[in-house]
Amino acid sequence: MKQIAVAVALLATLSIRAQMEHHDHDHAADERLGTVVFPVSCNDDVKAQFTRGVALLHSFWYVEAEKAFNDVARRDPQCGMAWWGVAMSNYHEVWPSPYSPAELRRGIAAAEKAKAAGAKTAREKAYIDAIVTFYRDAMTVDTVTRARAYEARMEQLTKDFPDDDEAQIFYGLSLVSHGLSLPTDKTYAYQKKAAGIFNRLLATHPDHPGIAHYLIHSFDYPALAPLALDAAYAYAKIAPSSPHALHMPSHIFVRLGMWPETIASNIASANASAELPGRLHAFDYLAYAYLQRGQDDKVAGLIADIAKIQRLDAENFQGYYSVAAIPARYAIERRHWSDAAALEVRTEGMTWDRFGYAEALTHFARAIGAARSGNAAAARKDLEALKALHNKLVEEKNAYWAGQVDVQSRAAEGWIAHAEGHNGDAVAMLKSAADLEDSMDKSPVTPGPIVPSREMLGDLLLELDQPQQALEAYERSLKDSPNRLNGLSGAARAAELSRDYVKARDYSMQVAKLLDR
Repeated sequence: MKQIAVAVALLATLSIRAQMEHHDHDHAADERLGTVVFPVSCNDDVKAQFTRGVALLHSFWYVEAEKAFNDVARRDPQCGMAWWGVAMSNYHEVWPSPYSPAELRRGIAAAEKAKAAGAKTAREKAYIDAIVTFYRDAMTVDTVTRARAYEARMEQLTKDFPDDDEAQIFYGLSLVSHGLSLPTDKTYAYQKKAAGIFNRLLATHPDHPGIAHYLIHSFDYPALAPLALDAAYAYAKIAPSSPHALHMPSHIFVRLGMWPETIASNIASANASAELPGRLHAFDYLAYAYLQRGQDDKVAGLIADIAKIQRLDAENFQGYYSVAAIPARYAIERRHWSDAAALEVRTEGMTWDRFGYAEALTHFARAIGAARSGNAAAARKDLEALKALHNKLVEEKNAYWAGQVDVQSRAAEGWIAHAEGHNGDAVAMLKSAADLEDSMDKSPVTPGPIVPSREMLGDLLLELDQPQQALEAYERSLKDSPNRLNGLSGAARAAELSRDYVKARDYSMQVAKLLDR
């Protein structure tokens, strides 16, 4: 079958700030989203649009994908696979947030319409049955259980139709999702199984957006990130019209401490995006990378842009996370403790009910800022807020984010203990926070924690005149969070105080290289 190439014009010349106002645009004739082959039995005049929708799905451009599939359904009401596409556009397999009621309603309705419209081939019926399985009992059965059922259906589809490479790719993504739901599994068994599928298909589909994209997600871990560097460079070239494709390479660049590449990737993504969630996600990665280069003024500019946002949609988990994370990073990374203590949870135009893990970032920064300013009483108020958010996340059965907020609470308790003169307790709590954080992997929504807990442990040990132990903490932190400015600076100071002048010189040179721009 003839391959159908699809793409959308890159808007790389637009500035980030000019993009702050939302606008719609039609896809251009020279659109580039990669090459996808997905035969369907729908009318001939909608097949190109259907394939474009699949390509959009593979780059997680869910809003545009849903529009594309709705257009197919309008033009060919008998095309059940069009409603499969709408349902898939509301199934976000690697996103961390619980689904909003609106997303579930759209997905359930589309799955029901797909089933009602029916399929003209056994293969199409299998695709529709798989997504119907995911949405079945969605209001009463948890997401992970339903995702496992979908995964099983997709695995069977690959067996029943072994020549369907798209089925293999979508099944591989379900395996990535499975692995992400097991954040303490350091074998990465499901991610590696998925990567095996993608690597096998790469030779015959070198321009497929999903293969490169999902390889990045498969290897988005400190120990595996080097394996995805080729995919990272390839994905932005395969689908340069997708803002997400321009951003995704930075997932690997961050893991490897490649800050100039991270910055370039996210400037391109933010410039190309007409959608606020994607821009804010890119902003967070940008802020993280800028701070590692000492480019604090550019982060201040991002914060000023965020302040202009009048309202944030209640489904925009990426936006809520970034709105909380960026000011917290800006204060904490620069060690402006009074600024951190003065941060406020923004309420105007925002609803934090579904995003307790994002709101927690502000309370964490406030607690650290107050404690390190010597105001233990103020820090305790934010510690209580963290514990309340933790309990809420536990009640919501959001285990991963409950664990992340637990890490923040332990770290805050450690600095409060230090402020109160209980240094043994302080060290124990920060070690506990670091061990818990090390047991879990970061979510794709973030380039990293506001500050690694083991790096904070190094800071505390340095203050307690234990430079050798501090050096060990910094070096261990730098293994998972390489090339961090504060981690390297702390390691240089700790090495110097430990009279390890070779290491001190090496770390100092790395710091100088970061700041040389």
